Amino acid sequence: MNVHTTTLSPDSPDITTAPAPRRLRSWAARTAAAVLMATAVAAGTAAPAHADNPYERGPAPTEQSVTALRGPFDTDTDNVSSLVSGFGGGTIYYPTDRSEGTFGGVVIAPGYTASESSMSWYGHRIASQGFVVFTIDTITRYDQPDSRGRQIDAALDYLVEDSRVADRVDGSRLAVMGHSMGGGGTLAIAEDRPELKAAIPLTPWHLQKNWSDVEVPTLVIGAENDTIASVRTHSIPFYESLPSSLDRAYLELDGASHFAPNISNTVIARYSISWLKRFVDDDTRYEQFLCPPPRTGFGSDFSDYRDSCPHGS
Repeated sequence: MNVHTTTLSPDSPDITTAPAPRRLRSWAARTAAAVLMATAVAAGTAAPAHADNPYERGPAPTEQSVTALRGPFDTDTDNVSSLVSGFGGGTIYYPTDRSEGTFGGVVIAPGYTASESSMSWYGHRIASQGFVVFTIDTITRYDQPDSRGRQIDAALDYLVEDSRVADRVDGSRLAVMGHSMGGGGTLAIAEDRPELKAAIPLTPWHLQKNWSDVEVPTLVIGAENDTIASVRTHSIPFYESLPSSLDRAYLELDGASHFAPNISNTVIARYSISWLKRFVDDDTRYEQFLCPPPRTGFGSDFSDYRDSCPHGS
């Protein structure tokens, strides 16, 4: 696991204890998830109804369905105490329907000085599309990007191993998201955990600019008028440093500020849901919402958009 040393200033705290060996835990979680799915399928109780792709969840998507405030699945929540080890607790949003088997998991981290409440609007919105979503608090509100990345890592393991809804999560299909320094943490854990299926850094901030070692399909969302993590020094260099062979996209919100991801946003939701569906669920039905890329400029939601379309099958 790569070790980063980014700090905002000499007195900025970065308080995270080193996690236990993750690769072993991840392997164990994936194995347990596979056994659980096989058992459910054998019992005839939770087999997905999609023969061509066992990870498809929900009906065929439409423009209306990917922009809706709620998807086809009813959802519920579970609160996770701040006393949990490795991160600061949070809220798990999950589909209540068990008829389609397990779901992909998504951990979402907030930005510098922010709490999980700044990410709460993603919870039901993404979970209702067929994911188990975990919005987390960090150990302190001042943790740096790499610390946030390690805490996202710990939260992923908690979600598939120790949470009350672990039996609903497919431990082999996990994704990460985060805002600002949480977005920097998203890139950091994507670099260190290549088995992840998708990463979505939201107006990300990090002193490291080169992410050429990332192997995870990554959607970078920037904001044109961001004065905290300027797209010229953060989002664009991050995207351009990703391998050209990688499934990747850069979406720049027209006229938006650094804090656009903190408020319910249909454009962010549409593209985030489509990215997660395409790469966590391997659901090519959502390719239509990603390729061809949208137009940019006057009258568009985007001041810039870059993409590796067509995405790999």
